[in-house]
Amino acid sequence: MEEESKKDHQALLNPGEENELEVFGYQTQKLRRVLFLVTSLLTCGVLPLIFYWKPQWRVWAYCIPCSLQEADTVLLRTTDEFQRYMRKKVICLYLSTLKIPISKNTEEPLVADCHSVINKAVLKPELKLRCIQVQKIRYVWNNLEKKFQKVGLLEDSNSCYDIHHTFGLGLTTEEQEIRRLVCGPNAIEVEIQPIWKLLVKQVLNPFYVLQVFTLTLWLSQGYIEYSVAIIILSVLSIGLSVYDLRQQSVKLHNLVEDHNKVQVKITVKGKGLQELESRLLVPGDVLILPGKLSLPCDAVLIDGSCVVNEGMLTGESIPVIKTPLPHAENTTAWKSHSLEDYRKHVLFCGTEVIQVKTSGQGPVRAVVLQTGYNTAKGDLVRSILYPRPLNFKLYNDAFKFIVSLAFLGIMGFFYALGVYKYHGASPQDTMAMALLLLTVAVPPVLPAALTTGIVYAQRRLKKKRIFCISPQRINMCGQINLVCFDKTGTLTEDGLDLWGTVPTVDNCFQEVHSFTSGKALPWGPLCAAMASCHSLILLDGTIQGDPLDLKMFEGTAWQIIEDCNADYCELGISDSNVIIKPGPKASQTPVEAIIVLRQFPFSSSLQRMSVVAQLAGEDHFHVYVKGAPEMLARFCRPETVPRNFPKELRNYTVQGFRVIALAHKVLKMEKLSEVISLTREHVESELTFLGLLVMENRLKKETKAVLKELSEARIRTVMITGDNLQTAITVAKNSEMIPRGSQVILVEAKEPEEFTPASVTWQLVENQENGPGKNETYINIGDSSVPVEEKGSCYHFAMSGKSYQVILQHFNSLLPKILVNGTIFARMSPGQKSSLVEEFQKLNYYVGMCGDGANDCGALKMAHAGISLSEQEASVASPFTSKTTNIECVPHLIREGRAALVSSFGVFKYLTMYGMIQFIGTSLLYWQLQLFGNYQYLMQDVAITLMVCLTMSATHAYPKLAPYRPSGQLLSPPLLLSVVLNACFNCIVQVCAFLLLKQQPWYCEVYRYSKCFLDSQSNFSTNVSLSRNGTGNGALLPGSVLSFESTTLWPITTINCITTAFIFSKGKPFRKPIYTNYIFSFLLASALGLTIFLQFSDFQDIYRGMEFVPTVTSWRVSVLVAALTQFCVAFFVEDAILQNRALWLLIKKECGIYSKSQYRIWQRKLAKDPTWPPTNRTDYSGDGRNGFYINQGFESSEQIPKEKLNLGGQTTEQHFWTRL
Repeated sequence: MEEESKKDHQALLNPGEENELEVFGYQTQKLRRVLFLVTSLLTCGVLPLIFYWKPQWRVWAYCIPCSLQEADTVLLRTTDEFQRYMRKKVICLYLSTLKIPISKNTEEPLVADCHSVINKAVLKPELKLRCIQVQKIRYVWNNLEKKFQKVGLLEDSNSCYDIHHTFGLGLTTEEQEIRRLVCGPNAIEVEIQPIWKLLVKQVLNPFYVLQVFTLTLWLSQGYIEYSVAIIILSVLSIGLSVYDLRQQSVKLHNLVEDHNKVQVKITVKGKGLQELESRLLVPGDVLILPGKLSLPCDAVLIDGSCVVNEGMLTGESIPVIKTPLPHAENTTAWKSHSLEDYRKHVLFCGTEVIQVKTSGQGPVRAVVLQTGYNTAKGDLVRSILYPRPLNFKLYNDAFKFIVSLAFLGIMGFFYALGVYKYHGASPQDTMAMALLLLTVAVPPVLPAALTTGIVYAQRRLKKKRIFCISPQRINMCGQINLVCFDKTGTLTEDGLDLWGTVPTVDNCFQEVHSFTSGKALPWGPLCAAMASCHSLILLDGTIQGDPLDLKMFEGTAWQIIEDCNADYCELGISDSNVIIKPGPKASQTPVEAIIVLRQFPFSSSLQRMSVVAQLAGEDHFHVYVKGAPEMLARFCRPETVPRNFPKELRNYTVQGFRVIALAHKVLKMEKLSEVISLTREHVESELTFLGLLVMENRLKKETKAVLKELSEARIRTVMITGDNLQTAITVAKNSEMIPRGSQVILVEAKEPEEFTPASVTWQLVENQENGPGKNETYINIGDSSVPVEEKGSCYHFAMSGKSYQVILQHFNSLLPKILVNGTIFARMSPGQKSSLVEEFQKLNYYVGMCGDGANDCGALKMAHAGISLSEQEASVASPFTSKTTNIECVPHLIREGRAALVSSFGVFKYLTMYGMIQFIGTSLLYWQLQLFGNYQYLMQDVAITLMVCLTMSATHAYPKLAPYRPSGQLLSPPLLLSVVLNACFNCIVQVCAFLLLKQQPWYCEVYRYSKCFLDSQSNFSTNVSLSRNGTGNGALLPGSVLSFESTTLWPITTINCITTAFIFSKGKPFRKPIYTNYIFSFLLASALGLTIFLQFSDFQDIYRGMEFVPTVTSWRVSVLVAALTQFCVAFFVEDAILQNRALWLLIKKECGIYSKSQYRIWQRKLAKDPTWPPTNRTDYSGDGRNGFYINQGFESSEQIPKEKLNLGGQTTEQHFWTRL
């Protein structure tokens, strides 16, 4: 019963998706709410402020748990490691508000779509439904399934038949009205946040609330100048933040505003065509595509075809042909029917329709699939509005550090209470001074100062044409130790050059036709295939399309013609068909033209495309297919594929050529209607192999140098590409991503078959440096001459996306072993690219991803630092965008990331030390109920600390990448020791000076104004007269500032602040030397000079203003010597011991301390394994003796036979690895 109750109380939203959330039901209690309001008044608004920071506490305070069905408030919690909470009110919508008759009969559905959640969400006869709005998406309560479900989209369970027959004629006016109320408007609205709202959000930040408390306290104690300086800086900081947020809000609003104002035509059932504003569209509407149009929603094409520019989604401004959803009679879900290729039927929101082609049966029509924020563009905008939070150890450690400083402040608070109570001070004065010491320990500029390094780095990146939408990720770039690269357009040039064709005749490869010879390609089926099998279109007189298709078509010297003349029209060809004819430079041909009747577009999952065409003058039809050679050979009749096909293919791929295979068959049908009903499976079968098209893909000139620089910096580089595996290996070798002399092991995994379990084959790839036939000597992996720590770099694994998927599913425990040395991942789909990046992250790599935007968007978002080389809208979701379209941006970003990270650490250490220096000095003065003077604090806080914080991070990044990364942990031994030891040195010097001062013959307690002090004035080398009794700075007790103690401790603490800033401003190897930061160096030198001048000057006005007491010159010299000695000791300890990397590595080695990163653990294990890496063998997931290896996290128990389950435990897995 209790479990049932818990199940009703909580549920999952978006299970398995990136934005998965847990939802909990609560009911508001009026009595609790009244108590909350009373308590809020009694605490002067402190309680609502705490509840603003912690929304879950607010819900727990005045709500009680209940089932989700009865809840009026829900609490949402993210299922990631951050466990963030959100509170949402449950809203009730009433269909009775609509001015249309609605049936209250429970048996009668409200909408025609039997799969729609609307029928299950509306309660009858009340005509009410409950919903919540979470991150711009609306969810309604499904009364039958007892869960919240998304609305604003057509259910995926609809079949092709359902879409054509349920929605093909359009929706009725009544159904449109119901859907508009339930789904909301089809609008991607980004509110321009009002300035007052942004201001309130900034001011209510816990840091600024703490600052308000601190400044109020300081102002009450008379520290007016410093408080005013901090207020001015805070106002400037808040103002800049508000301005920046407002600008981003305006920019994003302008980006999506036009989307909501498109005029469209739809078909209304029983009424015909209707024109309306796009915000009124609902899922299920039939949209008419008249021509050029910016799509205001996601829609599935049901009639006609069109050409779309999907640059917004893919980052590539290449026209994509969309085909209508087939009229299938089965009940399979429409996406499953088209498998991974369903996108060829879908028109995505925000993409541009640039050309439409009618099918001859009326206009081009599409059914609205998704509206508003459910669309592709809406998802992109949501990823910007609600970015994935950063999980960077630095920020967690910084929080822990600030908490520990706060504890130090609390100790100081109780110390001050004790001292002032002991001396009999009034409770009001005691509390004020105790709170003052509490605020000294945590410098109010600490969190803000951490961002200065990021601001400077962002500015420098901007000068290098690298733009950032997530500045916090810059620090993370300093930790990158693995970079994934796309190949085409990233490592290699975007365009391809034609090299030649290798035709086949009678099952044999013929002589190569070279395009460089200048001879026209001779007519034949191969020429016809190259002329017709592409997705090129004629747009405004210009041929546009994929660069590969364009180059291939140019090689034939044929032309696409725009007008359908009378001769072709007689053949029954419609305007929508592409007609191709020979150009003036084409070889002689008996064919007048080729008419493309049907097209099956290229799919990255299928790795091929095909067309059905007719040669003018013939009464039968031809099929032409092109695609990946390995894939296409499977669909050809074996007798037509040359026996030496694998060898010939390898001959070109090992030289880095891009190879495309072409095939053909004649269709045994004469009617055009039969061609239209053909399925892709039928078209792409029993083909005749025609030959190979060989294209050259050159490396970009910057690629080799950048990869070498990253390799020298010991940053791993990995290639993730959609291209052929052999081509990828060759490009990796030519670019020296795989160093000369290294072995490449091909990993090929196969799915389990009826009687054969899943298998992995390890094959050593022969090294061929200078083309085919020249073998290179292998390196023996097990050779004892190879050092253990370098053993891992001798071999590299290469695999295809298909093998990766099989290993992920059937050999999951093997995956980390492969990834630790995996370098080439070819034929990878966009989803597999994202998955691979995530798997690398699980091994504790900090992953950078660099791609040109095409198919890389998911991986760019998933990586710690995604760098897009495309300026298309899709790259908006990438944290970094480079306007320079080569990989030089990668080392730039890593350099700046390292510099920013080291700067953040330096500033953090400095401010921690600054707080501790002041805390120790103030605590010593409190012992005698004394304080530093107003201007003494002002000099330290504004002239030194503030200036240091603003300029310390301005030091530029060091131009050469070091072969190791800066520490990413604040709580590491070197850093903790640095702070602790510096604090100890400072404490020793201050305490010694404090105690030795009291031993001086001329010392007296000034605040008592004893005769001793007045008499001793004559001994000083100054005529300063101290006539006033008070200090004039609002301090609590007369004479509490004017003392020998404050005069002695002030120069020590001030010089300490200056020297600490110098010590913590480390230059090489991550930043340029300190003297290159001219402003910072000048400020430090000026501050030191001014401090010494103030200490040794004998001017009455200076003494009065700074509230000093004259002392003998020898004492002042002693104080200066003590401060400088401390600097020398601290500098030596910091530079020679704490920053000595070789020493720390030795200590770690002697103590047996090793990195806990998963990839390091695997590297150490594999280095000791004599059987690794496996070569030239096949391993199976199971056999008759030891059963099957099962990845329990991937397969459900229903999919596994019982006899396998009995054997598929941990023991089996260990037994299997023993065999390896």
